[in-house]
Amino acid sequence: MISHVAAFLVALLFLAAGVWKATHPFDFAKLAEELLVPYQLSLALSLTLAVSETLAGVLVLVPRFRRWGALLAGALLLVFMVYIGINYGKLVGKDCSCFPWIKRTVGPGFFIGDAGMLLAALVAGWWAKPARSLRSAAVILGAIAVFAGVSYGAAVARQTGTKAPDSITVDGSPYSLQHGRIFLFFYDPTCSHCDAAARAMSKLTWKSDVKRIAVPTNDPQWAASFLKDTGYQASTSLDLKPLKEVFPFGDPPYGVTIENGRQTSPVAHYEGSEPAETLRKLGYIE
Repeated sequence: MISHVAAFLVALLFLAAGVWKATHPFDFAKLAEELLVPYQLSLALSLTLAVSETLAGVLVLVPRFRRWGALLAGALLLVFMVYIGINYGKLVGKDCSCFPWIKRTVGPGFFIGDAGMLLAALVAGWWAKPARSLRSAAVILGAIAVFAGVSYGAAVARQTGTKAPDSITVDGSPYSLQHGRIFLFFYDPTCSHCDAAARAMSKLTWKSDVKRIAVPTNDPQWAASFLKDTGYQASTSLDLKPLKEVFPFGDPPYGVTIENGRQTSPVAHYEGSEPAETLRKLGYIE
């Protein structure tokens, strides 16, 4: 009975986590990048974990596959705990909600929670009968891989709008534009209209998952002082040319909202109730 209860709990967690990653691959890829996974690997990691976690959840739920499922779930938990432990100093306080609807941050509580899940996986497999029928397990793996592939295709199909460059340099480091929500703000550091626009946007309450990137159209040496003087909190990119080739515009100020690598809307007006009204409709500000 203890084995069955533990198996059910492990299956519930891993199926929820795996299916969520399969249906929201770009969301998890962005989370992985926040946990220091290189952006070149984040999407592949999302799909790999989607298949692995879903497989672990299914196997641990079926008595004849339970030991295999428990071993796979335990291995995934151990690898994750070791990775967080190695990078603990850089990751402490960051969101690590790899299981949907369970909000967690990196800290002492993270290891306690994962140790509890690891114990449940061990209990589920300890009293289980020896696993058998490798061929049937392979069929399940194939079905899950197909499901993950179809879900990924659906996620890609939902994307519309102009495709953003794969990555740009932000604050001196490569930054992927293919995951998450991003607001690009093009400005001229010597333009009074741009100054007023930045000051107005600095007073807005931005959603926590929105990455703001400011791109000077000229005089990049004044970028840091412009942001400091206006109070607009954003990272800086000097990659104006590749961005303007994809998102052409006239005189600044000008903005572009990007979601999972695709433009969702231009933000061209900066007077009166704009751009707050547009940004609020898009869900970028409160």
